[in-house]
Amino acid sequence: MKHFFIASLLAGAIALPAAAADYTIIAPANPGGGWDQTARSLQSVLQEEGISKSVQVQNVPGAGGTIGLAQFASQQKGNPNALIVGGYVMVGAILTNKAPVTLKEVTPIARLTGEYEVIVVPASSEIQNISQLIEQLKKDPGSVSWGGGSAGGTDHITAGLIAKAAGVDPTKINYIAYSGGGEALASILGAQVTAGISSYGEFESQVKAGTLRLLAISSEQKIEGIDAPTLKESGLDVVVQNWRMVAAPPGLTPEQEKVVNADVEKLAKSAKWQETLKTKGWMDTYLAGDAFKEQLAKDTASTETILKDIGLVK
Repeated sequence: MKHFFIASLLAGAIALPAAAADYTIIAPANPGGGWDQTARSLQSVLQEEGISKSVQVQNVPGAGGTIGLAQFASQQKGNPNALIVGGYVMVGAILTNKAPVTLKEVTPIARLTGEYEVIVVPASSEIQNISQLIEQLKKDPGSVSWGGGSAGGTDHITAGLIAKAAGVDPTKINYIAYSGGGEALASILGAQVTAGISSYGEFESQVKAGTLRLLAISSEQKIEGIDAPTLKESGLDVVVQNWRMVAAPPGLTPEQEKVVNADVEKLAKSAKWQETLKTKGWMDTYLAGDAFKEQLAKDTASTETILKDIGLVK
């Protein structure tokens, strides 16, 4: 009987699930922005779904996320309980800032969400569709001014890719960088620039109100609920997604990486995460493991090429 009791105890102990990991998530930006919101949404869902008992978020802002990335790569090496949030903006920032630490120095886990870029004009503009805008761009590249976010960011990259796909020298684009979305929006609405370029969420309310005209979207296929052709449908071979991702530190064992991947997959497929995406208006573009690593390598190579073409990277 005694042996049976011990055997039962051992069997019970073996059947127990592994203890949930406590995570620290680095948001390499100030509180309130997209990366911070992503980190805090991860924190809530990991805890609410019971994937992790305790999740801390730390903000390390500066230089398009490259300061937080460098700190994360050196201080958290080999730590399976640390994560960092990042995104496509970081790819450009690494190149334009000549950052010593790149995304090759961390362990990419998954792309979580994405937003596509849209091209808009004020409702008062004579330009009715993307073809007319491209026609003007081909005739006189400098006469088309593009209003968007920071130099070398997703908006600037998209403008460069559009010019290149249209057979226009990307160094000739007249791109006007604004530090904030509000400032860019005011200049587009005030017709101080020919066209505006940003993620759909930035312009959605003005498009619905009829003060901005939507010309095209940078997705692979048409998006339900967004009444615009894709750039591809318009004859421009351009697909751009401003994605957000989560990565682990360098130096993890394959077993540790597997555990982190499993936790992030549980999160991405959970009802709470899907609810968060709807509430925030984020698109679910989950891509994990080797497939994400391959996509990241492609995005990095194409971004480096266009930033060189624009003249922002030598």
